[in-house]
Amino acid sequence: MDKQLAFLQEIDKLKSVVRKSPLIDQSRRENSAEHSWHLAMYALILADSSNQAIDINRVIRMLLIHDIVEIDAGDHPLHDAADNGQQEVLEQQAAQRLFGLLPENQGRELIELWREFEAGTSDDAAFAKALDRFQPLIHNVATGGGTWLEANVTEAQVNERYGRTINKGSASLWAKAKKLVENHFR
Repeated sequence: MDKQLAFLQEIDKLKSVVRKSPLIDQSRRENSAEHSWHLAMYALILADSSNQAIDINRVIRMLLIHDIVEIDAGDHPLHDAADNGQQEVLEQQAAQRLFGLLPENQGRELIELWREFEAGTSDDAAFAKALDRFQPLIHNVATGGGTWLEANVTEAQVNERYGRTINKGSASLWAKAKKLVENHFR
C-alpha cells in the first residue's frame, strides 16, 4: 500500500500541469487532471457513439491515466510545433518513472494500458483517442476559437488534425464536430 499511496500523492502534481485550453467559461486554462476527468465523463456519456463495441471501463481507465506522463514531460498541445520525437522520449521516460512507483504488477498493467492508448490501435483506444480530440474541439468552438485563434489554426488544419482521429473512433462524433467546425469558421 505504501507504493500505491506514493503514486497517488505523486499524481496530485497533474493538477499543476496547465494546458492551453481555456475552461468553457474562459475564467482560466484547464489543468491536465481536469482534462482527464472531463474525458472520463465524455466516455461515460458518449459511449454509445463509438464505431465499435467497447469496454467502457477500459476506455475510462485509459482516459484517467493517459496524461499522467505530463507530470514529467509537460503538456504537448496539438498545434505546437515542438519536436514530437523528443516529446515521445520524454513521455516514455515519464511513464517508466511514474507507473514504476506502483507495485510491479499494477505498474505494468497501467503502463501497458497507457501504451495501448498511445498506439490507438484497439477499439477501446481508438474511441478514447477520439474523445481526447473531441473534447478540446468542443472547448475551442464554445470559446469562439480558443487555442485555434492563438495558434492561427485554419479550418483545413482542424479537419486534418482532429478529423482522422475522431472519425476512427466515432464517425457520429466527427459528423457533429465537422458541422461545429464549419459553423465556427464561417
